[in-house]
Amino acid sequence: MNILVTGGAGFIGSHLVDALVARGHSVRILDALVPQVHAKAPDYLNPDAQFIRGDVCDRETAGRALEGIEVVYHQAAEVGVAQSMYEIQKYVRANQVGTAVLLEAIIERSASIAKLIVASSNTIYGEGAYHCPSCGVIHPQLRPARQLLARRWEVDCPACDAPLSPRATGEDRPLSPTTVYAITKQNQEQLCLVTGRAYSIPVVALRYFNVYGTRQALSNPYTGVCAIFSARLLNDQPPVIFEDGLQTRDFTHVTDIVQANVKAIDTDAADYTAINIGTGRATSIKEVALLLARGLGKDIEPEIVGRYREGDIRHCFADIARARRLLGYEPKIAIEQGVPELIDWVRNQTAQDRLKEATGEMESRRLVK
Repeated sequence: MNILVTGGAGFIGSHLVDALVARGHSVRILDALVPQVHAKAPDYLNPDAQFIRGDVCDRETAGRALEGIEVVYHQAAEVGVAQSMYEIQKYVRANQVGTAVLLEAIIERSASIAKLIVASSNTIYGEGAYHCPSCGVIHPQLRPARQLLARRWEVDCPACDAPLSPRATGEDRPLSPTTVYAITKQNQEQLCLVTGRAYSIPVVALRYFNVYGTRQALSNPYTGVCAIFSARLLNDQPPVIFEDGLQTRDFTHVTDIVQANVKAIDTDAADYTAINIGTGRATSIKEVALLLARGLGKDIEPEIVGRYREGDIRHCFADIARARRLLGYEPKIAIEQGVPELIDWVRNQTAQDRLKEATGEMESRRLVK
């Protein structure tokens, strides 16, 4: 098939391009090569894919990229939860306006477009799902500021104040995005699903949980936590962890994300559906920092600062039953297996540690407390 991957020079997009080319598809990449992510054109770009450097927000460029295309993977987006809280216009433009421009160009070619697969995010849930021994399943909002200022990190039941236990988060959890980035990803997903249904273009929205792996931009202080911690350790600095380090996320290897994307064009069972893509397992942020430090041979303990960032959640990991049922998806790489591969790659990289600069931006706006 003729396939377009927007953001195909990025971390996830480039791995997806490789997988699609390996399956014999004709692949075209549209990527703006944003300087914060790409200091230069990456040398890992697949030579068997056509590359167009351009902005998805530009209608003419989007139309040119779509010529002759049958399947679109929309990966292009500004990433960075913290940065989105003070560069609001940039995130809305790239994630929402860019998606709107792409959709209008797709509509003009709706007769030839067989499927659109959009990269969504677990951040649109806000807090994950929890269980209260008295009240049952709870979908809490953000923890109250007075609780966080008292440095009480775990989530309490909003009805009876009992301590809550984290549970796997399913797609039926009411969406409650807590950052600008999360809002733009929710809108990106819904724009695609609504437009696809209206024009009978099958759409699949894949809600990625915390993705890690090779090619993640180590010098971008707003990227995933594995990359940020790796950059600190490469510069012999401790990973900096907010709260107490026991908050958990669902760390998903990039090859499992790619697996789900590829499966989405092999079936129509998931059409017009949003689907979690994770591992179904919760791992603490502190555990990840220790795994990376040990793997890199660094005798460096993480710095746990006991502060919090506005919009941060406590626990969220995926219920992947829908992905198993509709896509035949099964995660293959646990974090204990994925981190050694990441470390082998990290050892041969150089990284600029820009965490102090990024944290300073947040502190100056009172987004760290």
